[in-house]
Parts: sequence; C-alpha cells; structure tokens
Amino acid sequence: MPSKALQHWVYIGLLAGCFAVGTLAGWTTLAARVDHYAYDILTASSKPFSGPPEAVVVAIDEETLRARGGMRNIRPILTEALTEISAAKPKAVAIDVILSDKGDGADDARLEQALRATPKLVLPCDLVNQSWEDPLPQFAGSAAALGHVHPEVDRNDGVSREISLEEIAGPAGRRDRRWALALEAFRLSRETNIVESPDELSVGEVTIPSSRTNPGRPLLIRYRSSGIPTISAMNVRERQADLKGKTVFLGVTALSAARDRLLNPYGQNIPGVEVHAHAFDTLAGGRFLRRASELSSIGLAFLFALLCGLAFQYLAGWRAYAAGIAVLLCAHLAPVFFFARQIVFPYFGPAAVAWFSFIGAATYQHFFVRRQLTRSESEKSRYQQAIHWAAHEMRTPLTAIQGSSEIMTRYALPEAKSKQLSEMIHAESKRLGRLIQTFLDVERLADGQMELKRERFSAASIVDTCMGRVHSLAENKNIRVTLDSAVDGALTGDRELMEYALYNLLTNAIKYSPAETHVSVVAEQKGKQLRISVRDQGIGIDAKELKNIFKKFYRTKTAEESGIAGTGIGLSIVEQIVTHHGGHMEVTSETAKGSCFTMVLGADFGG
Repeated sequence: MPSKALQHWVYIGLLAGCFAVGTLAGWTTLAARVDHYAYDILTASSKPFSGPPEAVVVAIDEETLRARGGMRNIRPILTEALTEISAAKPKAVAIDVILSDKGDGADDARLEQALRATPKLVLPCDLVNQSWEDPLPQFAGSAAALGHVHPEVDRNDGVSREISLEEIAGPAGRRDRRWALALEAFRLSRETNIVESPDELSVGEVTIPSSRTNPGRPLLIRYRSSGIPTISAMNVRERQADLKGKTVFLGVTALSAARDRLLNPYGQNIPGVEVHAHAFDTLAGGRFLRRASELSSIGLAFLFALLCGLAFQYLAGWRAYAAGIAVLLCAHLAPVFFFARQIVFPYFGPAAVAWFSFIGAATYQHFFVRRQLTRSESEKSRYQQAIHWAAHEMRTPLTAIQGSSEIMTRYALPEAKSKQLSEMIHAESKRLGRLIQTFLDVERLADGQMELKRERFSAASIVDTCMGRVHSLAENKNIRVTLDSAVDGALTGDRELMEYALYNLLTNAIKYSPAETHVSVVAEQKGKQLRISVRDQGIGIDAKELKNIFKKFYRTKTAEESGIAGTGIGLSIVEQIVTHHGGHMEVTSETAKGSCFTMVLGADFGG
C-alpha cells in the first residue's frame, strides 16, 4: 500500500487535473454559449429599471415610408423630422442614417439647413474595410460630433449584448479613433468632455468602467425589457412635448428597410437605432455591469475545487456528499450572487471545475475507503490469528510445565533439585499465564474495551524484573546485558503491560543480535520525562523502513532474510502500551551496527 504522503499527493494531483480540465472547458465555444445564455437569463430575471429613460427613438417606420414614398425620399423624411424635433428643444439629437452618398441637390441643401438648425447633433459613421465611411462634408460640418454605429454582435448566437465605446481605423501611426454614437450623444447631453484613463472613462460625474486592455472598450448594455419610448416620424409634431429635454435617436425601424435589426438578451428583435438608445440609457442611468477578471474567475474555480477536495478528505459518507453538493450549489448560484452586485461572472468554467472536482474526489475517496476497509479487515483477521496463535503456542509449554511439576511431585527426586525445578516451573507457568493475559489485554486495549490500571510503581523494579527474565536467554547466546545507569522515578499505570513492553524490547534486542555482543539498558531523566533505552549491536534497520517499524505485522527486509522467526506484532503492541500510558516511542538504527529503542514516559521524580 502507498504511504499516506503519497496518497495525499495523488489526491492533490487528481484535484489539480480536475481544476485544469474544468478551466480549459470554460474557454471553449460551448462554454461561451452557455455563459451568454446564463447572462440572458439573469438579465431577464433582474429587477426592472425605475424611472423613465432619458432617450426617445423617433422611428422612420413602415407607416412613414409608405406615406413619404419609401427610402428614395429618406432625406426629405429626415429634413421634416429634424425640423419638428428641433422645435421640441431636446438635449441632443443622434441620427442613425449614414449620409455618405450624394442625393438630389435640392434635397441635400434642405437637409443641410435642417442639420445646421439642430443643436448638439451627432451624425453617424461606419467602419468599412478598416476605413471610416463618414457623412458628406456638407453634412459633417453641421455636426457637433461624429459617432460610430458599430454595435458588437456575438458571433455564436447573433445577440447584441455590448457596444464598443471606441473604434479605431487605419494602420499604426495613422490611427483614427471614433467614439460610439451613444457615448457622443451622452457627452453632448451633459455638455462636457470625455476624460480617459487606462481602466475607465469619465463624462462629467459619471465614471464608466471600460478598460483599455479590452479592445474597443466594451460596455455591457442594460436593456429595458419595456424598450425605449418610440415615436413615429409621422407623429413628431403631435408628440413634441415628449421630446423636450430628452436625447433623441432618429433612425430607420421599418422591417423592409432597416439593415441592422438585432436580437437583445430578452430575445426581442430591435432596430440598431434602438440599440444605441439603450446604450445611451445605460450611460445616463449609470447602471454599469463589470465583467469579472480572468484571474478572479480562475480563483473562484480554484476555491470550488479546494472545497470539494476538503469535503471528501475530512468528511465521510453522506456528510461528504452533502458538503460536495453544497459546493456545487454555490458554483451554480455564484453568477446570480455576483450579478446582483453588478458583476458578470462566467457560469460554465467554475461550475465545470466544481463538477469535475466533486466527481473526482468522490470517486477517489470511494475506492480509497474501500481499499482501506479491505486492508483493515485483512489486518484485523491477521491480528486475531496471530493472537490466537500466540495464545496457543504459550499454552502448550504452560501445559507441559504444569504436567512436569505434577510428575515431579509423584516421583522421588533429590530434595534440592526437586525444589529448584518445582519453583522454576511454577514461576514460569505463572509468567506464561500472565503473558497470555497480557496479549488479550492488549487486544482489548486496542479495541477500546479495557481501561488501564492506575497503580504507582517504581521504574527501577520493572527494569530489574525484565533484565532478570532475559538472563537465561542472553546466556544461551553469550550476550552481555547491562544496566548502564541508575533508574529513578515512579510510573503510574499498568505494571504488567509496562513489564511486557520492556521485556519485548529486551528479547528483540537479544533475538536479533549475534552471539558475544552487548545489550545495554540506559535510563535518563529529562525534565518530567523518563527515557528508558535498549541498545543492541544487532542486524539493525534500514532508514527507509524505520517509519513502518511499529505497524502491525510489519517485518523488515533484514529480519525476513535473517531466518529468525517472528510475527511482526511485538513492536506494535509495545507502541500501543506506551501510547496508552501517555508516552511515545523513539527509534534510531543503522544497518549491521544495531538499534536503539527508547520508551519516553511521564514520571514522578519526587522524594
């Protein structure tokens, strides 16, 4: 099984992959269409604007064209409409009819006169093949400004959602810039100038968020669902009162003649002149939407990936899925939250990252938990088998010892020998019985089914007892076992379990050490801690294996190759005992040079 650190890195890598895939998906054409669709829904569901618009559209509609002889008479129609509009004293007038071609001389002269009589007039120009198509000089001279009529139309769905506040024609070095028709009309209506900065434009007291880093300085248009008030050019005289103090947009709205009918986010098909009027209304009302920066969108997506990862890392079962679903809801509702605060956040990218991260984290944790459960069940089975095996193995010599003691009582033996053997057998039988009980106690302790005894005992007494028990085992290998320092302090806990822990460390040191070597026990006080170390000159442990040495059933490669029998549970039990006594284990080792196992325990060094 991979280590925890490796598992964490794999998990982090998986989440990073989900984040990358979701982010890349957010830059596709499909994502752009979904984002625009979400924008349109949010626009349609937003609160209607309060107050009447400042703009009015004077429409050259079907009725006007039928009554005035069609588009061939467009200039007389404009002349008549401008005359009536000027009489109403509007704030400004913007015309959305390109006047770049010569017409009838008399008609052009009358139109020129009407244009000169119209104050604060904006005439249109169009961008054709990177060149400006301007009004004829005789008309342009009457205008206070020229404004481009080039609304932005999304190529994916044909919907007009924004307008370029500036357009630039010509090659570098001869760049000819024009402001939008709506912006020039707004400037004239406020009788001020346009002040530029890298991130915004200012017209009087109105600051327009429009970064120079975005080509064209785009402005999102806040369309009114009810539309801009529209008056037919045939009825201007009767409706002059509705034009007073307003900014008038004059243009063709007839379906048979308008070349620039566009869809707005409400799905309404409107003429280009009304698009410009809506853009003006957005500027006049100061209702600006700001697009979220690319960095903030990526940051939000990263947050969703992180939250999904944490949910499945630290929660389990239905709680993890509930937390993950909550993150998904946040991802889907985030654009709504920000739109209410005049910020347009992309919908697809962050939501895609959240979904990929949710699925990836849930899948990984599902299989990881299953793998952990399988391993846990396997370890539990092996642990129980080892305990049962150990109990069986220990009961066998116990039965033999007890049987021998009974035989010795039946037959006559020299008194000294009989007494010596009987005492030894009796003592060993008791020790084996305690050993069996110790194994069972440790098992219950690990399962939380047993509370530790809370008795006070001398640390020196358990060291002396354990060293006495291993004396014969050490003699068989001619290994010298010494106590290199005096043992002070008193411990509180389960004496039998602590004896087993130290005894196990000593027997391991003897078992894995070659003959005629030295095992030393060192005790030292550090503050309120007692450190009892067992040092040997045995086979040692590779540094890479030290982190696994206290795992259940783990045996080092060197131990396996040595041919010495073992189950790999002894050190695990030692660590459990020490940990349950509020201490911890430390180990240092070097291959072929020996090991040092240290029990670090809280102790009382009072008098």
